[in-house]
Amino acid sequence: MNSGQPVLGTWIVVPSVISVDIIASTGLDFVIVDREHGPISFEVAQEMAIACESQGVSPIMRVGDIDKASIQNALDIGMHGIQVPNVDTVQNAKDVVSCAKYPPAGERGFSPFTRAGGYSIHNAKKMTSLANDNTAVILNIEGKDAVANLDEILKIDHVDVLFVGLFDLSKALNIPGDVDNKIVLDTLREIIEKADKVGKHVGTIATSKEKVREFLDMGIKYMVYLVDCDVLRSSYASIVDVFKGDGR
Repeated sequence: MNSGQPVLGTWIVVPSVISVDIIASTGLDFVIVDREHGPISFEVAQEMAIACESQGVSPIMRVGDIDKASIQNALDIGMHGIQVPNVDTVQNAKDVVSCAKYPPAGERGFSPFTRAGGYSIHNAKKMTSLANDNTAVILNIEGKDAVANLDEILKIDHVDVLFVGLFDLSKALNIPGDVDNKIVLDTLREIIEKADKVGKHVGTIATSKEKVREFLDMGIKYMVYLVDCDVLRSSYASIVDVFKGDGR
């Protein structure tokens, strides 16, 4: 994505390593292990990270809040980046960067005796610089305050992606769930335009194949297609509809 090429991923809420391994085998660029809304433990998340890497897919974790321990744990178990919800202010953005990056960029706690550190003291001297260069920081922009403070948030260094949470944004705009509303889409376009001017990437969720195409045309670089549970459920539901419709 540093090259400016769009990347495609999906949300993971089902706490199954096998499921993630299957999904990662499709050629996605990344998956987001969701610990804000999904019942996924850190132990299972680490196994998911291993499965993703075996398929050449980047594992990202959405933590539940701006919390130093959660961000540190996510990165220590080998996540390639963190995604943080409800970033509304400049201070929120600075706090996330501080938790995710080692000095001098931040204040992330340091131990080489982790999966990220290769479980070895021999990696200690090079680990911090490697991690700082290769850890993605993704901020969720999903409320009125975040939109109002966007110009200042965009000035914060070491932020790679601004993810526009369309469902939360629609709620904040008093049209909950109406993610195709012109007000929501105009806000998304405004965010993309401002981010482009400072060389930042924008992401969002696409809920259909048509939306993938539409958002690519709008300039989305970090594309998230639906959620694992919904894709699984809808696939089987479509077969049930065919079966029952045929009356067999």
